[in-house]
Amino acid sequence: MTSHITVSHGGDFFGVDRFPTRQLRELGQYVRCVLPAADQPPLTRLLDTAGDTGHSIDSDQAALLAALLRRTAASRHIKKPYAEAAARLQAAAATAAAAPEPWTWATTDDPA
Repeated sequence: MTSHITVSHGGDFFGVDRFPTRQLRELGQYVRCVLPAADQPPLTRLLDTAGDTGHSIDSDQAALLAALLRRTAASRHIKKPYAEAAARLQAAAATAAAAPEPWTWATTDDPA
């Protein structure tokens, strides 16, 4: 069984994006390498708990996360698949912040 996270305000036809839980947790490790320690906690808390529970993030927090994700995606020290995931998350967070609507994360288990 593979666990995925579905985030609202994504780029697909249904307005969601889907990520493997493992990829988001690994992205948290990259965040620790590319962002200053003082800037990391809001984003690493979210990524480290991906898959544990759903999240509903208010639009102000989504705006902050979008900025942190943009900086992460732009780093030259991050592997391409993780940079792409950070960019997709950034776009979704920015869309939620602009709406302004809560940015939601839901966990789904898919058969392998």
